[in-house]
Amino acid sequence: MTTLELLTSTHRRRLRELWRSAGWPCQDIVEAELLAAGLLERLRDASGRETLRVTDTGVGVIAASVQGNRARRSAHEDLVARVALEMQRAGRLVWRGLRLRAPPLAEATPWPVVLPDVFSIRNSSVEDYVEPIVHEVKVSRADLLSDLRNEAKREAYRALSSQCWYVLKAGIGQADEIAPAFGVLVAQGAVLEVVRPAPRRPMKMPHAVWMALARADAERLPEEGQQGLLGLAD
Repeated sequence: MTTLELLTSTHRRRLRELWRSAGWPCQDIVEAELLAAGLLERLRDASGRETLRVTDTGVGVIAASVQGNRARRSAHEDLVARVALEMQRAGRLVWRGLRLRAPPLAEATPWPVVLPDVFSIRNSSVEDYVEPIVHEVKVSRADLLSDLRNEAKREAYRALSSQCWYVLKAGIGQADEIAPAFGVLVAQGAVLEVVRPAPRRPMKMPHAVWMALARADAERLPEEGQQGLLGLAD
């Protein structure tokens, strides 16, 4: 494995910080590793003050990192859109990136704020039938592991839903890594495969969630999705 392949997100973040700053050294291990890899170089002014400059190789690493982040965001957004469309095809009302305040997990604790990738309810005027569902989408192993370490976030999602699902890009994780309280879908090409169904539980949505839904616009069904529904109606 090359030196560049051993770079972590911490190294890349430091490079970006130095690129935007005056280049004052921190003299820590991250900086030492970047110097050793040839991504930074030392400069001295006439007064003997030392600063750091990102080398041309370092600039290439920054550019590649930005492109990689854009590709991951695009892959995430594409998979979120697929899940949202599937929920719409099932006749549900769908919201993406909705900011919701979940009930507190314990007394005297603040209500956590979460942003589920896809939040949907049945198209029903009867409160007991709306069956809210949360889908959380992961397209990278690092993002999945970060979520699995954050129990408070996971439980907040469950507090907002009668079913909660993780939707994984194929190859980034296994169903048995995720707690049994959550369903698991895996994106295999154009197919969303149910690996483990999400347990259902009865619940009433908190008043704060109803207010958030009232203030936000539900997703419009894309033209392609509308045609699909017309075909099913035939």
